[in-house]
Amino acid sequence: MKITVVGAGAVGATVADNIARKELCEELVLLDIKEGFAEGKALDMTQTAALLGFDTKITGSTNDYSKTAGSRVVVVTSGLPRKPGMTREELIGTNANIVKGVTENILQHSPDAIIIVISNPMDTMTYLTQQTSGLPKNRIIGMGGALDSARFKCYLSKALNCSAADLNAIVIGGHGDTTMIPLIRYATWNSVPVTEFLSAEQQKQIVADTMVGGATLTKLIGTSAWYAPGAAGLALVESIVRDEKRLIACSVALDGEYGQKDICLGVPVVIGKDGWEQIVDYKLNDEEQDLFSKSADAVRNMNDVLKTL
Repeated sequence: MKITVVGAGAVGATVADNIARKELCEELVLLDIKEGFAEGKALDMTQTAALLGFDTKITGSTNDYSKTAGSRVVVVTSGLPRKPGMTREELIGTNANIVKGVTENILQHSPDAIIIVISNPMDTMTYLTQQTSGLPKNRIIGMGGALDSARFKCYLSKALNCSAADLNAIVIGGHGDTTMIPLIRYATWNSVPVTEFLSAEQQKQIVADTMVGGATLTKLIGTSAWYAPGAAGLALVESIVRDEKRLIACSVALDGEYGQKDICLGVPVVIGKDGWEQIVDYKLNDEEQDLFSKSADAVRNMNDVLKTL
């Protein structure tokens, strides 16, 4: 099996490194537009194999998509990273052209690929890919909800002083500071609702911290995060290639689910060998449904920018 990661920046390289270490494929291709960049990262990773004990073949490529031919899964991380003070909306114009070009090149050589979109603004880039690729909707997955849910669990684990591995918690809606919806009502600590252990004030703070989780890191390190996004990308790839049927929040094309159509937005989906296989209906209360509708409106406003390009 072959897997391709497009974009050898911090996020793309972290995804690739994680895939190689877990030996999720026989061949891993890392591609970038910058001359020698992907080749260098690939060589560096390959030199860790003797120390870490994996046998994945890692190939770097400067914009030669023929090397990606026959990829089962393609992770798209291409585009400008968000910088301090920059909104995801401001990224649309530049990144839309990049992602559209990447998608066309990938499908020319790997028409049966499942595409995981990490590029920002993630919901809009996922929608763009869905609209322009001609692929069945189940083969296009936006990663954002997986990352946001991991951040949600992080803040919950800190408040509860517990292992994040013992938590189930999910974030739906848009992958943005004002559009995501951490569903704390559904969050559990080994099956017990976390609301039984946290005050209303603590719950409110955890939700708020989760929503600005990405912006907090951007402010601290001066650019977008990469370790957690890379791990989130890995989780999706692993669930696909091992047909794990994991329930993960992802941005997917909606056709009436959660009251929305003609949009890609974060919802709970089952991820398996065919991509996303089922949308799970969490019974939202009126407040949550209202937040989801407002999130959809905000994402649509970003999607409308695509019409002006």
